[in-house]
Amino acid sequence: MRDVAVIGIGMNEKWGELWEKSFRTIFVEAALNAIDDAKIDKIDAMYIGCMSGGLFVGQEHIGSLLADYLGTGPIPATRIESACASGGLAFRQAFIDVASGMSDIVLAGGVEKMLDVDGGATTYALSTAADQEYECFHGITFPGLYAMIANAHMHKYGTTRKQLAQVAVKNHKNGSMNPRNQFPFETDIDSVINSVMIADPLTIMDCSPVTDGAAAVILCPLDLAKEKFKDHPVIQVIGSGHATDSIALHSRKDLTWLSAVELSGKNTYKMADKNPSDIDVCEVHDCFTIAEICATEALGFFEPGKGGMAVQDDVTAIEGKIPINTSGGLKSKGHPVGATGIAQILEITEQLRGDSGKRQVKDAKIGMTQNMGGSGGSSVCHILEVK
Repeated sequence: MRDVAVIGIGMNEKWGELWEKSFRTIFVEAALNAIDDAKIDKIDAMYIGCMSGGLFVGQEHIGSLLADYLGTGPIPATRIESACASGGLAFRQAFIDVASGMSDIVLAGGVEKMLDVDGGATTYALSTAADQEYECFHGITFPGLYAMIANAHMHKYGTTRKQLAQVAVKNHKNGSMNPRNQFPFETDIDSVINSVMIADPLTIMDCSPVTDGAAAVILCPLDLAKEKFKDHPVIQVIGSGHATDSIALHSRKDLTWLSAVELSGKNTYKMADKNPSDIDVCEVHDCFTIAEICATEALGFFEPGKGGMAVQDDVTAIEGKIPINTSGGLKSKGHPVGATGIAQILEITEQLRGDSGKRQVKDAKIGMTQNMGGSGGSSVCHILEVK
């Protein structure tokens, strides 16, 4: 396998309620920004993460459509779906394509237009990432699923309501310094706890929002990056891991443990020849505040049950031992489900380039991403290193 580098990154200007822009428009905007950042004039292949274009905007056959409107046809363009991990998996497939030698310049993108339908249709579309027969048929939603995880974690380990809220406070503080975010404002613990209850103990401020948005990155062989793409520090992809678990919570041994995250993380550490202690900055899938706590434990940053205390003690703050979600995470940045995993790669690339401004982690050399589908039915991790 060839070594692989990230040479270009791009998002559409701002995530959120993009009524005036179409599904294809926001993708093309993000892709052109990545192409401009890389200063390339051709692409050999594209992989696009999109969870549910059919339910959100009535559009399938996405690979062909987006290659056409980006002006890159007739290159091979593949739509990738793994629920909310679609973007991370699109990046992994692009990485494999370059590493295998099949292609030299590959675009990995993600896009979702979630706000063109009403709330009920959005809830239904997202629920397709859960077990339809055994969960959705009985009325469960994703806030309800993660509320069960939160209650189990609080009961087993003594995780507190304030610790859950502190995740949102931290991520909104980080996100207030990221102008691309859907909700770039700060908040406090009382505001999180006293906001509208969604599924006890989770309030609306514990939940990531519904979002329109797109992101894209460009990959190529490491040798080519060093030879021709010298405008930015060279960022190598040194580890990639993917794993799955049962979709339904009732089929798992422990509601508090994300096995797919653990295994995808272990596979990524092994490929990269790194350990959790080597990671300088990490973006994890904080679709709900409890998800960040569980993910940081499953990735080995903290012992089981210690993730909440780590947030409380500022261990995961930008100035802390292991900064988590410096972008603002899904909570502040927004969560256009197909694009989230790509935006995580973008944030880590900016951190390793030293381009994160007020959010910059000092001396960041190695960064990690973790992108999760559903309530942990799939997980994709990557480790990047500046060369």
